[in-house]
Amino acid sequence: MNIRETVSFSKDACNIFFHILTRCNLHCRHCYINPQQHGSQTLSPAQIEKWLDAFSAKAPRSNIIFLGGEPTLHPDLAAVIRRAKKMGMRSVTVDSNGYLFHDILEKVGPEEVDFFSFSLDGPDPATNDQIRGKGVFDTCLSGIRKAVAKGFGTSLIYTVSKSNIRELERMPPLLADLGIERFFIQVIGIRGKSAGTDDTLQVSHDRWQAVVPEVADRVADTGITVTYPKVFLEAHEVFECAGLCADNYFIFPNGRVYRCPLCEDFPIHALNFEENLLRERPPLTEKNFFHLNIPEGCVMNKLIQPGNLSYLQDGSPAYKVACCMLKEEVRKER
Repeated sequence: MNIRETVSFSKDACNIFFHILTRCNLHCRHCYINPQQHGSQTLSPAQIEKWLDAFSAKAPRSNIIFLGGEPTLHPDLAAVIRRAKKMGMRSVTVDSNGYLFHDILEKVGPEEVDFFSFSLDGPDPATNDQIRGKGVFDTCLSGIRKAVAKGFGTSLIYTVSKSNIRELERMPPLLADLGIERFFIQVIGIRGKSAGTDDTLQVSHDRWQAVVPEVADRVADTGITVTYPKVFLEAHEVFECAGLCADNYFIFPNGRVYRCPLCEDFPIHALNFEENLLRERPPLTEKNFFHLNIPEGCVMNKLIQPGNLSYLQDGSPAYKVACCMLKEEVRKER
């Protein structure tokens, strides 16, 4: 018997998604990094520490996720991790493509990193490597096995698109074999590289609903906790925007700080680091969109990825699109 619940938004928890660089060794088809909007620099350890200090008061209730690009390309990642841990962050996660540069697993211990979260987009090289690059599947699996053997908590992120949704159902045995503790099924966003293609990789409403919840249940049956975006709301469900109901920060090396990841391709960030202080920007910014109430649900979704939407004959939406930060969690009853 599995427990399924929608994870409610809360201002009692703070989530800090800190892109410490934008450089990466891979060229994934759906990469959301946009150097023109996010910067191309690698932040120095001193700069990272100063920006972390802006969240010191929130540290005990904060979950920090270090991202890139590929964050393990940063030669000082270990020192940065220790700084975050010393601040008393509630949890520290490193998102990686599995290459684990600079021997990061030798430089930090499981008591310093709560999770290494690995990105894999298929159950075999044929599926994964046509999205992420030749040889990535085998390298990522090797990295996961090393992390598990050293006692690190591990999670895996699978970004669902038209290219790999058919293979999602083949993931449960692989996850169990690898010893993964948490499985994140992610929806592809039309931003960064995927925004520049005419061939949308987005999965339809019907396809998502037919596949993702069922696979999540099968994975949860093995004892692995599964989290995936709710994406679509039922007619009776009320739309809520995380920008108003939660405490999330998406930090980029050029000093931009967004509250909504769908806004990241545009210079409408709500906050900016100025002289190492986190300052609100004057209108118009993403915050002004958070207050708009439309029948389709998420305003940014309607603006930048309207392919998610469908309408009835009377012109009304067939469903609402949920805030991209609203998650469903499925876990085995204990």
